[in-house]
Amino acid sequence: MNAKRFGWLGIARLGLVQAALGSIVVLTTSTMNRVMVVELALPATLPGLLVALHYFVQVMRPRMGHGSDVGGRRTPWIIGGMGVLAMGGVGAALATAVMETHTLAGIGLAVLAFTLIGLGVGASGTSLLVLLAAKVDARRRPAAATVTWLMMIFGFIVTTAIVGQLLDPFTTARLVTVTAGVATVAFVVTVLAVRHIEGTEEVEVGEPETNAEQRPAFFAALRQVWSESESRRLCVFIFVSMLAYSAQDLILEPFAGAVFGLTPGESTKLSSVQNGGVLLGMILVGFAGTTLGQGRARVMRGWTISGCFASSVALLALAFAGFVGPAWPLRTSVFVLGMANGAFAVAAIGSMMSLVSAGRARREGVRMGMWGAAQAIAFALGGLAGTAAVDLSRWLLGSPAAAYASVFAGEALLFLVAGILATRLQRGDTASFEMAMPMAGTFSTGARQQ
Repeated sequence: MNAKRFGWLGIARLGLVQAALGSIVVLTTSTMNRVMVVELALPATLPGLLVALHYFVQVMRPRMGHGSDVGGRRTPWIIGGMGVLAMGGVGAALATAVMETHTLAGIGLAVLAFTLIGLGVGASGTSLLVLLAAKVDARRRPAAATVTWLMMIFGFIVTTAIVGQLLDPFTTARLVTVTAGVATVAFVVTVLAVRHIEGTEEVEVGEPETNAEQRPAFFAALRQVWSESESRRLCVFIFVSMLAYSAQDLILEPFAGAVFGLTPGESTKLSSVQNGGVLLGMILVGFAGTTLGQGRARVMRGWTISGCFASSVALLALAFAGFVGPAWPLRTSVFVLGMANGAFAVAAIGSMMSLVSAGRARREGVRMGMWGAAQAIAFALGGLAGTAAVDLSRWLLGSPAAAYASVFAGEALLFLVAGILATRLQRGDTASFEMAMPMAGTFSTGARQQ
């Protein structure tokens, strides 16, 4: 088997796929969200439930990963998933247009479209990460995780900037046309980016299996992966940390407005400060993980743990800030929170890429799918739980500052628990985390535990 590895060009090519994926998703979660609520005057709960649906559908990620394990190739799932995502994106735009005249029919079509979006993201994203982990040297994985994440954000920025120009003057017909154009470009970019990237003799899972023990049914494969203590612990860590990470998304700007009196424009700028911190944290971790040689595994674990603990401290600072008021350095606190979030997120993705081969062979897709499903469910629950907790706390406590402080404190506790869980990842029963990180660089040549 040819164990040829990706250089920076190969990493960038898969990063283009991530950017293409992000370009479609951002239209459905931001532009169409706004159109439903503002132009069509529909309840804000509707797009919220649709976005949550596309996350919940991704519980199918392990099954999709299993399909690529059994088939022996990842690129068909990447291309097929992107095709389904493109259809879902166009369908969501059509549904929004139908809502203008036939609300219930439009909602029904939107449910189908957002289901396709979730399936497409799950199929394409899971196989993309497995392929990236299989073909990138261990020393480059932190940087690869950073590059692909940054390119996804780049896809968000470029798409929203261009689409923002093309949508004026706004009509729902124009929304459908522009979305179809974005989806087409995203699909073509994906096909060109992965063309011949996997090769014919380089598939990391080897020849298709014939032994029933090696090629089990999906639920048997899932039970095998769940029985691996390291995979199970990482799954729980991802769920808890991403629940804390996502719960703050929908409450930070309302907190700035209700407690600090910031205008909508000022609170939007505050979000840009947070995103700037996230980007810096990602870049720092990617650089550190790529340049630190033999100490890389220990340092990346340290970034994961310290990122969780730092996020916890930053959230406690925001909880305290609500009682201090305008005298508190809010922008600094939000920037530090973003930086801590970015550091832990990239380090966690690096851990997923490194541990995807630590365990039974030919289960990489199921393993990555299980972790991706945990993340998706956490994101679906996080936004809903954060906003509901604020409403409940406000009703019980009668004070906006106290309500937001209690929710931020709860999120801080979740990050603290996540940090403690991260310290336990190095004490697996079936495979030592300390050994799994450096050994992951050789898993495409057969260095797996069977």
